[in-house]
Amino acid sequence: MGGGITGLAAAHRLTELAPQAQVVLFDAGQRLGGVLGTERRDGFLVELSADNFITTTPWAIDLCRRVGLGEQLLPTRPSQRRAFVVRRGRLFPVPVGFHLLSASRLWPLVSSPLLSWPGKFRLLCEPLVRRRREDGDESLASFARRRLGREAFERLVQPLVAGIYTADAEKLSMAAALPRFVEMERTSGSLTRGAWRAPSGDDAAGSSGARYGLFVAPRDGMTSLVDALTNRLDQHGVRRGSAVIRLAADGQRWSVATADETSSFDGAILALPAYAAAGLVEPINPPLASELQRIPYAGCALVVAAYRREQMVRELAGFGFVVPAVERRNILAASYSSSKFDGRAPHDRVLIRVFLGGAERPEQLDLDDNTLVEMAAAELTDLVGIEGPPEWSRVVRWPRSMPQYHVGHVQLVERIERLVAPSPTLALAGNAYHGVGVPNCIQSGEQAAERVLAALQASR
Repeated sequence: MGGGITGLAAAHRLTELAPQAQVVLFDAGQRLGGVLGTERRDGFLVELSADNFITTTPWAIDLCRRVGLGEQLLPTRPSQRRAFVVRRGRLFPVPVGFHLLSASRLWPLVSSPLLSWPGKFRLLCEPLVRRRREDGDESLASFARRRLGREAFERLVQPLVAGIYTADAEKLSMAAALPRFVEMERTSGSLTRGAWRAPSGDDAAGSSGARYGLFVAPRDGMTSLVDALTNRLDQHGVRRGSAVIRLAADGQRWSVATADETSSFDGAILALPAYAAAGLVEPINPPLASELQRIPYAGCALVVAAYRREQMVRELAGFGFVVPAVERRNILAASYSSSKFDGRAPHDRVLIRVFLGGAERPEQLDLDDNTLVEMAAAELTDLVGIEGPPEWSRVVRWPRSMPQYHVGHVQLVERIERLVAPSPTLALAGNAYHGVGVPNCIQSGEQAAERVLAALQASR
């Protein structure tokens, strides 16, 4: 149940492992892919949510290869692999070698205007900070202030991580969202020492912010992956516009009801937001439903704006910028789509995506389209130096689309998994549990398919 990338990955994996199985995919909408979507307009390729995925985990890139998209994956443009941060109304590059919470190079930090000299000194003292001795989870804000200092947290860490999770840093769980840095502190005693010991990755290429050299995108957009998966399914089993309204245990099988039909299946995978899954399992497992409801969600608004290149007062640098909360501006971040990948805009045009809302600005999703476009355009004019309004714009809203990994999320997911374990032919999948990125969603869906199929084979 659920036709987003998680549900599609699960259905496809079932057909790979058990070609003889009857796989039925239910989705409430007419368009599969969930938040993933690509539109073409006047020579532009517009992504409506995620526009790439990372290759350090194999799940997305392996799936692309298996469905014939391996040769169509584009790398980011090497010359632009850096990000910028707003400070007092100006854009400054993230210091080369600084990635989310750790620095593999010191001189770029020392020479950066993003931090004051006291802020730089405190950050450079990070190797001297005693590792945390207390057990238990910790928020990103607490972790970053403790290890890097208040200024580095506010000016670097918070905006970079918020660009990924659209989260409140005071609540975001380190153990759930950024466990690599928790482990670096535990094993190396310092994030700086841990970064120096790690492979350099793409630092040598002069990247900053995220490791942009590790990201790829399908040449024809993210919808090409959705279409490739959909085309490999038996179309008789793809039920668009069929929201599941009831799930019930039917002996050793599962009864699935929509407004139009009731069917019985050997296994069921709920590739749905946690709150939607809770509504379905509540009649059969109230404790599980209660725990699922404890996962909060935030929404995001996206303004896509197209400009003539001649409207740029200066050439766009990098892949975009993030905005610290302490700047108190109206936007979270901006991404220069036409700078990141080839084929996203005509050569004489620029395509920019601006993000608003998130966990700390939920009221922005209630604003009308014109207001959101005006907000985004005004910020771009002020920060980037763009003359005049966009040629055209597009507003996309994704309410309750981003699960929030609050402190204690790991333990919450463990409780959820214990509660669903007595029903091995029922599986939960999606971005609510072990990661929010496209590769995480694919992994979740495929592993759910493998668990349900293994349980069915064992019972036989």
